[in-house]
Amino acid sequence: MYSVKIRDSIMIAHSLHDPLFGPAQNLHGATYVVDIEFFAAKTDSHNVVVDIGRARRIVKPVLSALNFRNFDEMKEFAGQLTTAEFTARHIHDEVLAKCGGFFSGGIKVTIRETHDAWVSYDGTRDGAAF
Repeated sequence: MYSVKIRDSIMIAHSLHDPLFGPAQNLHGATYVVDIEFFAAKTDSHNVVVDIGRARRIVKPVLSALNFRNFDEMKEFAGQLTTAEFTARHIHDEVLAKCGGFFSGGIKVTIRETHDAWVSYDGTRDGAAF
């Protein structure tokens, strides 16, 4: 299996309105380090999984739409618990939609909340890619 991973970060604010989340029910900020990994069983005719520059051009607007945003104020997230897991799935789905017909491999999104805690969404495990 081949893979290409790119990394960026976003700063967000949100509140998680459920007693499960204790103090995180209050509005708080987070800086997420976001890894997007493209992978495939074989390379394309150019011997790449995906061109790194093209991958960055796809990912950048997806992350920019979330950067410095309060998720509580975003209409598309209304009624959702905007956990890191939810956010990873959202990023995955947006990136996958922008890949069009040129990429048919898998995409995994990992969000690192701290140096020792992170979440991931791997669309291939849910059948969303491949």
